Amino acid sequence: MKQSLQDIELIQIPKIHNRQGNLSVIEGNTIPFEIRRVYYLYDVPSNAERYGHAHKAQQKFLVALSGSFEVVLKDGTDEMVFLLNKPNFGLLIAPGNWREIRNFSSGAVCLVLASEVYDESDYIRDFDEFTSFKDRIS
Repeated sequence: MKQSLQDIELIQIPKIHNRQGNLSVIEGNTIPFEIRRVYYLYDVPSNAERYGHAHKAQQKFLVALSGSFEVVLKDGTDEMVFLLNKPNFGLLIAPGNWREIRNFSSGAVCLVLASEVYDESDYIRDFDEFTSFKDRIS
């Protein structure tokens, strides 16, 4: 099945607010996959871009825990840019979409929840290879 940018979703994470601060929880059906891996990016220089790549099968959910950054998504035809800057919103990225992360603010932390454990064979790290992959599955 061909994945497209229409398969991308900005999801609001439930937020519990009181005078002592906010609490957001990702559990149950907050995101549509079981979390198999968690990692986070931090101390990224503001002029750096992170890992342009796509996944063949893995889903990702990105949250700006602190600060802000942009997520650039491409499906081989179209491009969308999402600014993540609130810790109670996350970006669900379906497999078959190229992603780059850029314009990190000072102190930004990007939390990534993944549907699978690390598997190098699921990664596409070259954009030309990605467009060939997209052509084969369409």
